[in-house]
Amino acid sequence: MLRVIVLGAAAGGGFPQWNSAGPGCRRARAGDPAARPRTQAGLAVSADGARWLLINASPDLRQQIAATPALHPRPAPLRNSPIAAVALTGAEVDTVMGLLHLRERHAFRLYGAAPSLAVLAENPIFRALDPALVPREALPLDQPLAPRDAAGAPLGLTLTAYVVPGKLPLFAEQEGADPGMTQAGETIGLALSAGAGTLHVIPGCAMMTPALAARLRGAEAVLFDGTLWTDEEMIALGAGPKTGRRMGHMPISGPGGTLEAFAELGVRRRILIHLNNTNPALLEDSPERAQLAREGWEVAEDGMEFSL
Repeated sequence: MLRVIVLGAAAGGGFPQWNSAGPGCRRARAGDPAARPRTQAGLAVSADGARWLLINASPDLRQQIAATPALHPRPAPLRNSPIAAVALTGAEVDTVMGLLHLRERHAFRLYGAAPSLAVLAENPIFRALDPALVPREALPLDQPLAPRDAAGAPLGLTLTAYVVPGKLPLFAEQEGADPGMTQAGETIGLALSAGAGTLHVIPGCAMMTPALAARLRGAEAVLFDGTLWTDEEMIALGAGPKTGRRMGHMPISGPGGTLEAFAELGVRRRILIHLNNTNPALLEDSPERAQLAREGWEVAEDGMEFSL
């Protein structure tokens, strides 16, 4: 059985975002129960409840570990952690920065597609993760892999990585240039199982392609990119100059959006994750949240748990 814990459900910056005075963020700061705070997106998955694979390592990882008893150290030895491995879906700041919280000489295996591991190799700050303790392993695409811990012991999981449409990390873009969409492995999805149902984790996706639709059709559960409700949401609110698609995220609503793309796929459980602080779907009393409920969608929350 695959056990899943949502460590964080928000997009980069979290909810409320530290420098946002948007209406949703103001409600979250005021303690409004319909505007629950969320940290930046990440998951923990396990086959046995004892050894855990993290999906991405957000800047909020230390806080997320503290809030998740399953990830706390055991009574002995003095230093230990049930975190056995980390798998990256990309190399944006909000997926890799939390790796630096894991530098206190804890052994774990780090997985990522070749472009993501290249980003880490090019940045000397990630040498803080001693390669003798933290081996890095490239994920093969479209091939099942059995994740292992640093010592090589299997975790009882099956993981398959596959390319989804996305873009280069923001820091890798050339100033003033639109990098366009890429399908070269900078953004990947992960299919995870532990002998029963399969969970697809896709926190970033620029568009639904026929190949991706075929892969997801009939899936038991999908955690999918819920960054923005509308493509021009951030522009309309004065929160930024880019559309969602320009940032590598398809909108939830509208033509070519997530609701339309999933309408005929027959996915049994559909959960939005990586929600931007401007997204009205974060607000439990919003018309957008009500629409999602009518159409059978859930919105991820920090601490959410389920099993497959």
